[in-house]
Amino acid sequence: MSDAFVARRSPCVKRCRLTQEGTHCEGCGRTLDEITGWSRMSEPERVAVWQRLAREGKAEPTQA
Repeated sequence: MSDAFVARRSPCVKRCRLTQEGTHCEGCGRTLDEITGWSRMSEPERVAVWQRLAREGKAEPTQA
């Protein structure tokens, strides 16, 4: 799948719950800044988030 397609979709998996530290969503793996800033991010910024999530094993196959 192309980065451009992936970048248009939110990584949200509708299992929103913060880690005990309160820094990341346990469902999608995004930081609070990434969650709140998603709608204002540029395509390259969104691609970078998706790539990090994939490296960390947070992006599910049905998402990417």
